[in-house]
Amino acid sequence: MKSLKEFRPLIKLIKEDKKKLIIASIIIFASGICEIFTGYLNGRAVEEITKLNVISSLIYLSIYFILEVTMDGVLLHKANSMLYTIESALTRKLGFYTYKKTLNLPAIAYEKTSSGEIINRITNDADTLSFAFGRILNVISSLVASLIVIVYVFINSWIVGLEILFLILKKYNPLLRKIHKERKKEQDKFTSLATESIRGVREIKTLGIKNNLINDIIDIIKDIFNKSKEEIDIQKSFNIKTRFLKSTLEVGVFATCVILLYYKSISLTFFVAMTYYVYRYTWLIENINDLTQTYQKVIVSISRVNDILENRIYDDEKFGIKELNKVNGIIQFKDVTFAYPDEEKLLDNFNLSIFPNKKVAIVGSSGSGKSTLFNLLTRIFDPLEGEITIDGVNIQDLTEESLRKHISIIRQEPFVFNRSIKDNFKIINNKITISEIRKYTKMAYLDDYIMSLPKKYDTVLGEGGVNLSGGQKQRLSIARTLSKGSEIILFDEATSALDNTSQEYIKKTIDNLVKNHTVVIVAHRLSTIMDADIIHVVSNGKIVASGRHNELLNSSNIYRELYETESLNS
Repeated sequence: MKSLKEFRPLIKLIKEDKKKLIIASIIIFASGICEIFTGYLNGRAVEEITKLNVISSLIYLSIYFILEVTMDGVLLHKANSMLYTIESALTRKLGFYTYKKTLNLPAIAYEKTSSGEIINRITNDADTLSFAFGRILNVISSLVASLIVIVYVFINSWIVGLEILFLILKKYNPLLRKIHKERKKEQDKFTSLATESIRGVREIKTLGIKNNLINDIIDIIKDIFNKSKEEIDIQKSFNIKTRFLKSTLEVGVFATCVILLYYKSISLTFFVAMTYYVYRYTWLIENINDLTQTYQKVIVSISRVNDILENRIYDDEKFGIKELNKVNGIIQFKDVTFAYPDEEKLLDNFNLSIFPNKKVAIVGSSGSGKSTLFNLLTRIFDPLEGEITIDGVNIQDLTEESLRKHISIIRQEPFVFNRSIKDNFKIINNKITISEIRKYTKMAYLDDYIMSLPKKYDTVLGEGGVNLSGGQKQRLSIARTLSKGSEIILFDEATSALDNTSQEYIKKTIDNLVKNHTVVIVAHRLSTIMDADIIHVVSNGKIVASGRHNELLNSSNIYRELYETESLNS
């Protein structure tokens, strides 16, 4: 019964098709009931023929023909078409809601779950669930009809009835489910490695690690094969036993009916009907056998999908109800304490105030928590203690739309979509015009380059923006952010890996933004923020010094060491 509860989310998703499902179910069940009478009608027709009652036999055959044509030929076909339509819609809905749900999961879900596992749950598991829906309904219908048949059989012969009840079908289910679950995990690994390999193909080629990855994938495929072989062996053993049961049932029933007919314990009608019913039962055994195996796979898939849909592993991100209308851009960290899962504290009673219309920089040694400040400010993670405010409002009290609208971040390796340059802007604002897009790319010193391309703004950027250099991706990211209209713009080491020309362009862009934005820069290379209005030095989870470049060289040993180390390495 516990496993049946897993189907509740599916039932919710087919509410819109409830009427179609009810109609299809009624037709299928009616068809199953009508099939009962076909065996009896055949038997009566044969018996009437043996008595030379031609008219009676023709009547029975005509009724049989009408039932076969109307139910199996027309109505059942229509019902199955309706089921296929419902299944198709269910596949799309499951995929959509699972995808939507994954975007609402907290960042920790992606820290601890592989991309392959998430992708498989959205795609493969959703497909597995929907296609079995109609089959389950058909087999349930057959079971109900078969129960009615067994009553008819017992009325005519309790001996034959006992023979037909000889059905044992559940022995291998738990073992099959366990093996299938293990194989799914191996498939998740395969999908993860394949996804990484496609996205990182240039790095793979230049590092010369192609053969190493091929060896890794061979090991994973071997594991998948071994699990699949176990699954096949279990199914094969199950099928052999079921076929033996089927053959025994057929031979036993026919032999019994012949003996009973000889002693006139049953009628010829019943004997002929049983030649039909026994095959119905053996067909039912095969279908239940097949469905039993499918069900074990379905229950694994639905459990994996429900882990996401019903938040069994991770809760959705939670946001407040407050809106920020006119944003000044004053940011404050108040007694903030934070640690990543299973790690030591990174920030401890951290305090910092950031004001608009200034170029604000945050520096510190690697692992000091600089980028973590941005993760907290954008609510990728939440502090363990303390609060972060924008214009005096705790960011945890803001709606998701308000938080995302007013804060943007340009990362060291910005993400661009495998779409045209124009579509990378339209994904933010589908009403944006090409002239508006060009206004922002000009501000980011990128328009001239784009206009030199053969397809200009219709140029497709490729997976991860591989058709752009690092500096061009940074400038595109800045232009895209400007089109969003955020008042607070964060630069997470956005110039650390750029050439001097690209760095100079981005510095100019930042200088222009400072005039009417809150601009915060987390910097690795101090040369990029030496002209900042204020530089905050982070160490051991706290701000240990603040000031301009020259002031900090004299007052902060940590800053001076960072500067001297960079000078030696440059």
